[in-house]
Amino acid sequence: KKKLKISGRELLLVPIQVFGLDQLQVLEMSPERESCLRYRMELLPQEIGWLRNLTCLYVDSNNLKKIPAQIGTLSHLERLTLSNSSLSSLPTEMGALQRLHSLHLANNSLTELPAPLCQLRSLTFLDVSDNKKDTIPSSIRHLEKLETFLLLFNSLESLPEDVCLLKNLHTLWLGNNHLRSLPAAFGEVVNLDWEYNYCSCNFEGNPLESHPPEVCSRGPEGIRNYFSSLRR
Repeated sequence: KKKLKISGRELLLVPIQVFGLDQLQVLEMSPERESCLRYRMELLPQEIGWLRNLTCLYVDSNNLKKIPAQIGTLSHLERLTLSNSSLSSLPTEMGALQRLHSLHLANNSLTELPAPLCQLRSLTFLDVSDNKKDTIPSSIRHLEKLETFLLLFNSLESLPEDVCLLKNLHTLWLGNNHLRSLPAAFGEVVNLDWEYNYCSCNFEGNPLESHPPEVCSRGPEGIRNYFSSLRR
């Protein structure tokens, strides 16, 4: 793959010539290490849309407050990392990235799961940990291929029943939210890897009431049995 890495002072003003490299497939524009954090992009140039052959774009650990609409033209993009920035929203055009399977948005300022994300039907990995979200939209059900969903350190008070329709989900991290209960059908998320990997689903740091943590730790069958006992 044709790759390019930009770091250091060049992040302050990315050379316009970079966006003329129309055969580029992998572009990394992130500070290399902590000592370089004073050199961070404030703005992702709209010319990013010229790089129509990009499959991977790494722009985490910058100081981005918005993403240009032109990102929606990157129809070959498969992996996008936008973690550790200052994003509070995403452009609706991102919903056009139908080949995207891995999206990293941890440690931003998102107060909700942006609607365009629920149009990304090829997504298998989604990390929105450490944001400010208090709800998950019912349209999350459209992410039928999702295998890993990381929601740690948000402000979620509930989960929609639609999460239980994500039958390919193997890893779901829910720790350190404000969840008091789980959806009634949560025991139907049968592919969560409970028995073999404790970290595949965690609930620590939630004030769970209707699902005691010890019930959750028993996995889907334990949760189903718990609900059955309540209905007797």
